[in-house]
Amino acid sequence: MSKKKKRAKGQRKNEITKGIFTVLEKEPSKSFNYKQIASKLGITDTQDRNELIKRLGQLKASDRIAEVERGKYQKKPTLHTYFTGKVDLTSSGNAYVIVDELDQDIFIPNNRLNKAFHGDTVEVFLKPSRKGKKPEGEISKVLERKKSSYVGIVDKQKRFAFVRPTDSRMYTDIFIPLEKLKKAEDGDKVLVNLGDWPDDAESPYGEIVEVLGKPGEHNTEIHAILAEYGLPYGFPYEVEQFAKTLDTSIKASEIAKRRDMREVLTFTIDPKDAKDFDDALSFQKMENGHYEIGIHIADVSHYVELGTVLEDEAYERATSVYLVDRVVPMLPEVLSNLACSLRPNEEKYTFSAVFEMDEKGKVVDQWFGRTVINSNERFAYEEAQHIIETGGSQIPEEISIRGNVYSVSDEIVDAILTFDRLAKIMRKARMDAGAISFDKIEVKFNLSENGEPESVYFKEAKDANKLIEEFMLLANRKVAEFIGKQKKTFVYRVHDKPDEEKLMALNGVISRFGHSINLKDRKSINKSLNQLLEDVKGKKEQNLVDTLAIRSMSKAIYTTENIGHYGLGFDYYTHFTSPIRRYPDVMVHRLLQHYLDGGQQPKAVIYEEKCKHSSDMELLAANAERDSVKYMQIKFMQDHKDQEFLGVISGVTEWGIYVEIIENKCEGMVRIRDIRDDYYIFDERQYAIIGERTKRMYQLGDEVYVMVKDTDLLKRHLDFSLIGKRE
Repeated sequence: MSKKKKRAKGQRKNEITKGIFTVLEKEPSKSFNYKQIASKLGITDTQDRNELIKRLGQLKASDRIAEVERGKYQKKPTLHTYFTGKVDLTSSGNAYVIVDELDQDIFIPNNRLNKAFHGDTVEVFLKPSRKGKKPEGEISKVLERKKSSYVGIVDKQKRFAFVRPTDSRMYTDIFIPLEKLKKAEDGDKVLVNLGDWPDDAESPYGEIVEVLGKPGEHNTEIHAILAEYGLPYGFPYEVEQFAKTLDTSIKASEIAKRRDMREVLTFTIDPKDAKDFDDALSFQKMENGHYEIGIHIADVSHYVELGTVLEDEAYERATSVYLVDRVVPMLPEVLSNLACSLRPNEEKYTFSAVFEMDEKGKVVDQWFGRTVINSNERFAYEEAQHIIETGGSQIPEEISIRGNVYSVSDEIVDAILTFDRLAKIMRKARMDAGAISFDKIEVKFNLSENGEPESVYFKEAKDANKLIEEFMLLANRKVAEFIGKQKKTFVYRVHDKPDEEKLMALNGVISRFGHSINLKDRKSINKSLNQLLEDVKGKKEQNLVDTLAIRSMSKAIYTTENIGHYGLGFDYYTHFTSPIRRYPDVMVHRLLQHYLDGGQQPKAVIYEEKCKHSSDMELLAANAERDSVKYMQIKFMQDHKDQEFLGVISGVTEWGIYVEIIENKCEGMVRIRDIRDDYYIFDERQYAIIGERTKRMYQLGDEVYVMVKDTDLLKRHLDFSLIGKRE
């Protein structure tokens, strides 16, 4: 059985298990045979029915359900029911414990948290509940803390101090003995490690491990964002020193082991402010009329060797973090910006995927291996885009977009135009095969020298961006396919099919704007999703719909178990093209070279653990990046308090409405208690709040005028005053 089928079977087994408990717990006084349970779950095919019978037997054997008569099953009556789950703390101070085998989360009042914090893994006691009531429980034991450190503000007293965490879900102060203050002063923002919480103490004990600075200062707040997610902002001294001792010179003995491509036309295309260039394209016409296209990636694994402090640090970080005003790199600058950066007119070691392609964009031959290149030119996306848009007919002999004036040869123009044409063919083929086109607008800031936001602009993917994207996708797909078809241990980037309930919820939201998704089958879903994303371009609801559509998708992760990539429409996919900023790409390079050298297959379990760590760190980095954008949006809006803005209602909750300003995408909240012309009630079904007396409705997607009421950089809150609806 393939790994893909095994994974699908495992998922179905879990669904059936959940279904069994759902049926038995809904009517705990009744008993059911397998046919009755199958009927209630809508199970009709033989395979699922056999799995249901098998699971019933296993659950009975493990004493999790009772067989009250031959072949008839019932919820096992217990006085004390304990489960293991994760805590989800709400803004009200109450919590829910998410338990995998239950179809409903367990509600925990704040007086029954038993010192558990948000995200902790806990043992929870499920109290007997009356019919129709939501499950309620009490946390009996904290099994594992999610976080061991928190960011907060020092409240210094005469003989001791407290740290007030800035995380709104952290409901207690942390007690700090004076000898563990680490020279922190009253009001400082700090990082504190959590210690014991004695039974007779009102607060847990802690120790300050780092003073971040004064609240509100730019660097303090950026460092605080990183600290909240356990992400570093500098390298340990020994790692920096080790990196500086590396021999980064290009040696003839090493070149002799590689395919020499220094004489082939090669160039990079990157953002104009990029400092590290980890991919380059090479181009030459072949005698048979085909093209030899090389995708050259910085050979990071040549420098970052197993068993070194550099390797350990790269693994722990697993990714570079792209904050709004800076990059926190995975590798020290001597590698990321110098030795491994494919800068023009410098010889560099690379790992390459070289393809022979015909006029129709079909790959007719391929080669993978280590190379040495010398990039002829470095292009910004804007420069490549200018060449594409003019078709090369309006290119002066010299162009200057980044302040660097240089010649553009006919050979380079021809290469870029050919790449663009082939990329468009490949993109169309992907879309026709069911790929989904997410071209979400990115919010960017023009910053002053002091890091102050001066203006907002939107980054949009144009043909030059898509050119690079298509050839990186080609390399990633072909490398994964090359190893995947050999059935060897490998690192894949996978993306599961979307959750049907989330798609239905998305349909409900977008219907407010006159859009819909056809949920008939995969092809219909993907076709209508692409149409939706195209239809909303340039409209007020674009950012909202783009965001909700992405959220309806499963999260892409790293794993050794290949199930394909749903969003891209690929059966095989990996990350090969960015080893400067992603650790999984380094693993992919090592494994690929290992197999090219005839090496034996390593154990998958070792790589699976590294994949999980990489996926977890990627999520933390994404959260930090999102928080930094939110921080900068609030900072930007501080200087616009007297302005009236037109926005679109992007979210509706029982405590207020979220409004996204159309001109700059900054999102803030209008609290219900601040809308004084009526008493408003939240209507979940209509995604709206409705005035009790006037029946005035503010609904998801409505355009409204707002003004900035309050900006809180410390809590990263942006509050609006509602002026009224656009008529």
